[in-house]
Amino acid sequence: MAGYRPSVWHRDHRVGLAAIIAATVFCLIVGALGPSVITITLGPRDGLLPPWYLPSKVVEPAEWLVSLLIWGALALSGVGLWIAMRALAAGWRPRARRIAGLGIGLVAATTLVPPLTSADVLMYAAYGRLQVIGRNPYEITPAEIFRSQFDPVLRWTERPWTDTPSVYGPITSWTQWAANQLGGTNMHDVVFWLQLFAAVPFVLACLGVLFMARNADPERRARAALLTICNPLLIWAVVAGAHNEALSVVFAVAGMIFIRKSPFLAGLGVGLAGCAKVSIGIWGLAMLWAYRKQPKQMAKICVGAAIPMALAYVVWEPTAFVQVLRNGAYVSVGSWVNPFYTLFAHLFDQSTSKIICGVISYTLLPIVVFALSRVVPWRLAPGAPDDTDPRTDPMTIALRTAMIIGIGWVVTAMYTLSWYDLQIWMPLALLAGGKLDRLMIVRGAVLSAAFVPGRAVEFGASLAWASARVRDVVSPLVQIMLLLAIFLWWRWPDSNSLWPVGRRTVLAGPDLSRRPAPEEPPIEPPAEVTPPVADADPATRISAS
Repeated sequence: MAGYRPSVWHRDHRVGLAAIIAATVFCLIVGALGPSVITITLGPRDGLLPPWYLPSKVVEPAEWLVSLLIWGALALSGVGLWIAMRALAAGWRPRARRIAGLGIGLVAATTLVPPLTSADVLMYAAYGRLQVIGRNPYEITPAEIFRSQFDPVLRWTERPWTDTPSVYGPITSWTQWAANQLGGTNMHDVVFWLQLFAAVPFVLACLGVLFMARNADPERRARAALLTICNPLLIWAVVAGAHNEALSVVFAVAGMIFIRKSPFLAGLGVGLAGCAKVSIGIWGLAMLWAYRKQPKQMAKICVGAAIPMALAYVVWEPTAFVQVLRNGAYVSVGSWVNPFYTLFAHLFDQSTSKIICGVISYTLLPIVVFALSRVVPWRLAPGAPDDTDPRTDPMTIALRTAMIIGIGWVVTAMYTLSWYDLQIWMPLALLAGGKLDRLMIVRGAVLSAAFVPGRAVEFGASLAWASARVRDVVSPLVQIMLLLAIFLWWRWPDSNSLWPVGRRTVLAGPDLSRRPAPEEPPIEPPAEVTPPVADADPATRISAS
């Protein structure tokens, strides 16, 4: 900190932290105002449990006000994180514990208000309710129940997923059942417990990353805290929406902690993670790649992963595995695929359009992964001796591979959402920086903005028009530009810009072909050098040489 004297606002840590805190404050204001096009409706409150908000009819939040506040919060999140990272590069060295404490405070505050933008948490409650009343959420939908009979929990669910069976792993289903057991028949209380089941694993996963970085230098420890527990984009995507992504990531991070010493425990961790969400299998592939030259260690990873996966998907719930694979058949708005899918849907039927987009998506995935593998720098993961070759360290290889495949997956997938990025930010916080930081900040902020408002509720024509422009035009265009940025990075790996097309002449040096050749200076004859005498003084010999 002694040499850190910020002279510009965009390298001043105070500006970055202020923006990060302000982003959370904006979200708290929107949530505290009560149900709106952003804040979901939870039904009656029977007790003092959070989430807290103003009583109904005290204030009617204007749809444009709350939407602009959230768009502003997302802009502040991206800008604040970017400034904080630039301050680190300029010499700012905060204590990682203080940054982590700030992040935990922001997470805790976010859980005190209702979930925002996404009504997915209501579906989590519904799937848990089905289990409580003796139904299988993988075989029956909430709509099949509440259309035929009254249910105090299911009646508060929202479209469009009410006719969809659960696509989550058995561990996630257990937390949904537990939330219903703890919350009873009150949707408000059930949602509170679901918020905790989202926030607590998120905090634990981030603390696991900080544990892995405990022996690193102060800059890397601070970076790990900023990009995980104090990352406002993650707090928004995972905690504010009460999404269950962290339920899988926390087990994967726990497994990664053991990757160097116990491949079996590493596999056990990623197997448990897969029981929450199958997409975390990317980390399992990364662990196998780290030990690709050691068959015995690979076998230990496979055995460790197979034990919980077999118990969950074969013994406990055989139908779950089929259902959790259904997300691959959807196309999400805001993604790069959406405009192409819309175009193909006008030319062909929807099924054919999905097949075409799927072929393009799965073709791009290995290309993007290969491109990133060629340009992402090798940086030794914390905890290994400094003289270790990062290409031989299992943790470095596994983290780098999980990060590269994860980025390739989220930027090329037909169905991609901002909270999917959690499993990428974890290894990114421990390894590479530079372009990947900026790429993920831009992606997260814009893709989150595409879902404001993100619910199937009625709102005014002007807001509908504005949100549609962000969702159907701005976000897909930015996602396409990020794909382009990856290929440009592959083409010009030494450029520091995400889109270096306009700087090609600068990077290649000045064009001298159109300038007149300068006059050559006259060549002077070299000075005569006298060889040293055989028995000359040693200083004379050195001078003559």
